[in-house]
Amino acid sequence: MSTPPPVEERLRAALDARARLIDAHELSPYRPPTGPAWGTRRIRRVASTVAVAAAAAAAVAFLLLSGSPEDNRPAPPARDPRTSPPATSTPSSNTGAPTQPSPTSPPAAPTSTSVPTQP
Repeated sequence: MSTPPPVEERLRAALDARARLIDAHELSPYRPPTGPAWGTRRIRRVASTVAVAAAAAAAVAFLLLSGSPEDNRPAPPARDPRTSPPATSTPSSNTGAPTQPSPTSPPAAPTSTSVPTQP
């Protein structure tokens, strides 16, 4: 066998000296490392899970509330604005004179412009 070059001998000696500085006690720590209890990855994971659950709940609520069978019924016909229910007067406890008189008769019915048919 040939002798190793001087650079290799110096490198091996330096690595051997460095390895002798470390013993078994330094390789295993005697207490766990300290730090934040929650890491940023765990916080992100929990936040994304909560966001997905909230979105799913909103979608289910939307589907349940918007798909009711009552919504499919047609709207009732609009009332004729010319006819109104008769006004009812209620006695008031106010002793002063009213500022405007209340109507006593319903408004007059509109006249018909249609031609009567003969029987």
